Amino acid sequence: MTAANDCGDHCITCSDEGISMRVERVDDSRGLALCTAEDGSKSTVEIALVEPIAPGDRLLVHAGVALVELEA
Repeated sequence: MTAANDCGDHCITCSDEGISMRVERVDDSRGLALCTAEDGSKSTVEIALVEPIAPGDRLLVHAGVALVELEA
């Protein structure tokens, strides 16, 4: 039985999932990073919550915002 407020792997507000992404480049002046997902798709990500980061770091990204740095 699933609890009424159990959202599984999705955000209750927007239904997006957190996605593991690898940092390719960092633009510190704009607070953004170019990241690549496991499927090869690329995305610009806001990094204010996880700074400092560097190319090669792995992040958990939700709705275009890096939430936490993942262990390598």
